[in-house]
Amino acid sequence: MKHWQVLHKVKGKGLPQRRQEIIEAILKNRKIKEKEEFFNPSSPLKINAADIGIDLKELAKAKKRLLLAKKRSEQVLIWGDYDADGICGAAILWEALWENGFDALPHIPKRSEGYGLNKKVFSKIKEKHPHIGLIVTVDNGIVAHAEVKEIAKLGVDVIITDHHIKEKKVPQAVAIVWSKKVCGAAVGWFLAREFAKSKSSGLELVALATVADFMPLLLVNRSLVKYGLRRLRQTKRIGLLALYQEAGLVKESLEAYHIGFIISPRLNAMGRLAEAMDSLRLLCTKDQSKARQLAQKIGKANRRRQTVMNQAFLKAVKRVHQDGREKDKLLFVHSPSFHAGVIGLVAGKLMEKFYRPAIVAREEDVLTKASCRSVKGFNIIVAIRQLDKYLIAAGGHPQAAGFTIKTKDLPKVEKKLRAIAEKEINEKILTPKLKIDCQLNFGDLSFSLFKELERFEPFGFGNPRPIFKTSNVIIKEIRRVGRGNNHLKLILDDTATKKIEKIPAEEENRSILDGIGFGMGSLDLKVGDKIDIAYNLVVNEWNGRRNLELKIKEIRK
Repeated sequence: MKHWQVLHKVKGKGLPQRRQEIIEAILKNRKIKEKEEFFNPSSPLKINAADIGIDLKELAKAKKRLLLAKKRSEQVLIWGDYDADGICGAAILWEALWENGFDALPHIPKRSEGYGLNKKVFSKIKEKHPHIGLIVTVDNGIVAHAEVKEIAKLGVDVIITDHHIKEKKVPQAVAIVWSKKVCGAAVGWFLAREFAKSKSSGLELVALATVADFMPLLLVNRSLVKYGLRRLRQTKRIGLLALYQEAGLVKESLEAYHIGFIISPRLNAMGRLAEAMDSLRLLCTKDQSKARQLAQKIGKANRRRQTVMNQAFLKAVKRVHQDGREKDKLLFVHSPSFHAGVIGLVAGKLMEKFYRPAIVAREEDVLTKASCRSVKGFNIIVAIRQLDKYLIAAGGHPQAAGFTIKTKDLPKVEKKLRAIAEKEINEKILTPKLKIDCQLNFGDLSFSLFKELERFEPFGFGNPRPIFKTSNVIIKEIRRVGRGNNHLKLILDDTATKKIEKIPAEEENRSILDGIGFGMGSLDLKVGDKIDIAYNLVVNEWNGRRNLELKIKEIRK
């Protein structure tokens, strides 16, 4: 059970005063100081690269070197990554250069080739395309010291665009366009703007990548997603339209949720189980028949990804229980049978189930590749970098990272990471929290409040849908619904509602509301029970009628 952390209790007596108090509390909880900018963010086209921490001198050097490549008739290789961020970023930069007359070539590595620049892989590309004189990375490269040096020996320069954590010393590239405030595709987009015919070109892909890469939807990221969502809803990009159709999405109703849970998993599936270049081809194709074929192929890969991931997750959970490791401060599971493309997903699910950092590794004869997910309070990439003498490759963020080591070093690495976790993690870090924006009464809930809450969209990482708590509500009706009776459908009565004063005539003083609790069908509840609930306020539309409903997150007796 999570620790409920109530951030604000509504105290006002009159309804208008209470509503304003709720809105102000939500803003404060998200540390939003510039209210006007939050609700009406500036267009991304007005945001300067320097505003997100990009060094303008480096940006100028990158532009100069690219123009030189065009003058020399050099081929430019765009080196992306096999996740949605890297795929979208490579597509954005390739399109901008290609439409500007550059001889540009996109490349997304196979997962089996490893993350980021790879001299061996590039040498093969160079044999087929001898006129490549410049590589531009997207969403990778900031720690590729040796690779940049080795590629330079082949007479090829490298421009790095990236957003991952950098070290004190950076690679010897001709230019480094870097920011940690946005995703990799957004960094690439700021470079692409220097060449694109329209500065807004690719903005829909930036929004997609920002959500897919779990960037906080505040400040510049909020602007990128809010305006980018408009373009996603209006897109004429036939690859996206084909993907919408395959996924059963209505483009005009697209929200950040659909990006995070429906679109990006499909784009990522190709990089996990097949070739991510097909996801890039889908985004960039102008052939409707090809778009339909690729969308179907990607949808099929995503369904297979779900199966492979679920099998690996069940095996990982079984291993944790068999080894009696459920209470360890860090979970470390490895097997040669794990598919390399899903170990990150399995680590994430383990972390959620047991609420502790989780590392899942696929071991092979020579090398072992690991993916890591961590809880707030334990910086996993800092922990990994304490193993420097064992690392062949490593990179990532405080809560999500990965590394490659020699398989013979696996026992030492596991022992070392467990020791680091034992020293640095306390029980407070391992206690999951449910942050509740406000404790209020049903009488506070109205269509007027819901309309105010809609102004906080797009919701996502860093700006979650507001969660409310109401105490001592009475179950008036209860039934179990769905396949296997897995869900709860409730009618709830809040007797405290009558305490609210000054309710405008046009507002209904609600004390009874419907609630839905997904996955809560096994809870031991009955009519007449008094419960505390944590929930989102939603609107349920059915047969032309709109009703307020509570989407219940947790229930406590």
